[in-house]
Amino acid sequence: MHKKCVLILLDGLGDRSYGQLAFQTPLQAAHTPFMDKIAASGANGLYHAGLLGQALPSENAHFAMFGYEASEFPGRGALEALGAGIDLAPDDVAVLAHFASLREENDCLILVKGKPEASLDEVKLLIEAAGEYSQDGVNIRFLHTQGLRGILVFRGKVAPFVTDTDPITDGFKVIALKPWSDFKNDTAVQNTVRVLKSYLQKIYHTLKKHPLNDARLQKGLEPINGMVTQRAGQLKTVTSFKERFGLRGLSIASGIVYQGLSAFIGLDFEKVIDTKDPGKDIAERLSIACNALDNYDFIHVHTKTPDEAAHTKDPLTKKKVIESLDNGIGAAIGPLMDNPDVLIVLTADHSTPSSGPLVHSGEPVPLTFCGQGIRRDFVRQFDEINAAQGALGTVRGRELIYLILNHLDRAKLRGLMDTPVDQPFWPGNYDPFTLE
Repeated sequence: MHKKCVLILLDGLGDRSYGQLAFQTPLQAAHTPFMDKIAASGANGLYHAGLLGQALPSENAHFAMFGYEASEFPGRGALEALGAGIDLAPDDVAVLAHFASLREENDCLILVKGKPEASLDEVKLLIEAAGEYSQDGVNIRFLHTQGLRGILVFRGKVAPFVTDTDPITDGFKVIALKPWSDFKNDTAVQNTVRVLKSYLQKIYHTLKKHPLNDARLQKGLEPINGMVTQRAGQLKTVTSFKERFGLRGLSIASGIVYQGLSAFIGLDFEKVIDTKDPGKDIAERLSIACNALDNYDFIHVHTKTPDEAAHTKDPLTKKKVIESLDNGIGAAIGPLMDNPDVLIVLTADHSTPSSGPLVHSGEPVPLTFCGQGIRRDFVRQFDEINAAQGALGTVRGRELIYLILNHLDRAKLRGLMDTPVDQPFWPGNYDPFTLE
């Protein structure tokens, strides 16, 4: 059986059906002979990283795919901080933040435009305005990551159990900061809410009268006059991927959240750059994976482009991106499919609808296991509908990593205890019996 697994992750690949595509999904409508070949050579099914119907962000979906419990998740803010190279102390809280265009209405703020365009000079002025803030023994620093986005790092008696202020959708009211219901009497949470609210109000009043917005208004542009926040996090201690599953792991991706997730669970990380050619990018990443097989047992190959295409809310754009990815997969998949030691897993982390108000949606995504010894079913096309007829059925959450262990002949027989911790892989990292 196989010795290595290459997980090809097409982020946000799943979708809904659209009349303009003859009531097919973008993946169904796309011409994908190479992904279809992988599906026809293996076992197929559907995958959801959580509960069916639950709309998951990429970081939570990946966390489950890599075999970790939801209770171990540190929050996206902490993961992006790690990925951006920000040094977090154990008690620090990291919150995602970005500048936005806001409007006052009845003592509330409306999100006019969550992603306004800004020049590099304007971004520099906004970063300066964000500055550093201290109140009641709590310090806040804004650390810029990209564009109008950054991370707020809190130090002091603080906690991450606070609501978002970012409503995500333009035209909605900015959300009031509150403690999570289970932590409403927690002093650290109350500190975090109070100081963050004060900081965000300061940012708004500073930017409202900032010269950069006078200049923007004169040009007919919307002001960038506030900041919204989401997904607070705090580092936790978890066992590494290698220790937990016995596999040396590598992630090949471009996003800082994947770099942070890799650092958090102990995967090596190969940072790659996105170009305007999704097919070329995925081909290069698969080639990197092929060349890394001698050093790793599990390689995660990621592209964000299907998700980004879906966010344009144009199904035809997503279809075009999928076809480009298929060409790239076809250009590089040969050596992996021809290698009897390699298990190929092709799937997505979640569905991203190409129409409507949702950021992500809760439909499951297609899943294929391809390699020697895999039960071959009758599926001949890689898409959400055909995959549902496959031999794998519907796979959920952490079951994915257990299936990978199984097809690598690394699944431990339930009930055996070769180590003090009940690990799911075999052979375990046990100590040999010694004679005295």
